[in-house]
Amino acid sequence: MAEKNCFINENYLNYVKSISPKTNEKRSLFRAFWVGGFICCIGQGFRYLFELYLGLSGDELAAYVSMILIFIGSFLTGLGVYDRIGKYAGGGSIVPITGFANSVVSPSIEYRTEGYIYGVAAKMFTVAGPIIVFGIVGSVLVGLIYYGIYNIF
Repeated sequence: MAEKNCFINENYLNYVKSISPKTNEKRSLFRAFWVGGFICCIGQGFRYLFELYLGLSGDELAAYVSMILIFIGSFLTGLGVYDRIGKYAGGGSIVPITGFANSVVSPSIEYRTEGYIYGVAAKMFTVAGPIIVFGIVGSVLVGLIYYGIYNIF
């Protein structure tokens, strides 16, 4: 009986291997690296421009750059361009802020046919929701630990 399961698993693995697309790992890594780096350079460029021409600094500067990158990621997702970037660059397109904007906008676009409440609003955070919850819970725990250490010493 155990030999039969092993044989079935081997046939299945061979089948999956035969239909899986072949990937060039070096090319995929290079594309991810340069596209992710380019997205970061765009953010850094906005940071320099806002600092130089608008005189922003600190948290205000970070907030404006974040808003611009979120807008660009959401806008490109809405146009369908970010999906093409993701196919080309793979993991390089998941730079934290633009990738997060994409993960919020994509499900809302996909479910828009179900209406604004049950489609867009309800499905908007299906991908990003667990990330938001984990971030909030993690920050509360770190804050409590910091508060406890700060008050003890």
